[in-house]
Amino acid sequence: MKKILLVEDELGIRVTLGDRLRAEGYEVVLAEDGEQGLDLAKQGGHDLFIFDVMMPKKNGLDLCRDVRQLGITTPVIMLTAKGQTFDKVLGLKLGADDYLTKPFDMLELLARVEALLRRSANAPTPPPVVYEFGDIKLDPRSTEVTRSGELLTISAKEYQLLLYLVQHPGVTLSREVLLREVWGYDSMPTTRTVDVHVAWLRQKIEDDAKHPRWITTIHGMGYKFKPE
Repeated sequence: MKKILLVEDELGIRVTLGDRLRAEGYEVVLAEDGEQGLDLAKQGGHDLFIFDVMMPKKNGLDLCRDVRQLGITTPVIMLTAKGQTFDKVLGLKLGADDYLTKPFDMLELLARVEALLRRSANAPTPPPVVYEFGDIKLDPRSTEVTRSGELLTISAKEYQLLLYLVQHPGVTLSREVLLREVWGYDSMPTTRTVDVHVAWLRQKIEDDAKHPRWITTIHGMGYKFKPE
């Protein structure tokens, strides 16, 4: 039996859609907000995610981004009431596989679900990605960073920043890009926030924080991760 995680804050839609999916033979797990959805997604064992875009605590776009950053490749269908091209494109860029605009036809949703599950079943399972550079190892599955086998004490935002940098090797990333992709779309910290977190990371992963080997400063432009 295929297992679907449905994250939807509207009770009526959550109950109705959940009941219909169960009637079609799926096992359904329900969450009412993005934070609860992320906790359930981390537990694994799901064959498909259905995320509403507009939700409290963590919206569907941020939820999609977070599960992809954790290395979770489960197919994602986004539900949006906006119907705006910007939202759809952004959702696909963040790792969503499909989207539907509310109000949607139930038969169309079921067809999308079947198509994604069929495609996912036929796709080869990618090996888990572990990033290694020097004596540093970053494991997205466990969200742990180790140095010479020793677990580093690292904050959630430091981890997210380091992961984004290593996922874009050799690319000069401006402070504005890092603020948007790591800190989220709704928060507006100063660009100094990026500098401070980079400095903290360098203290933990570099042999000489004043002469960094991995995270280099591109003056006037931003930062770059330089793998060996």
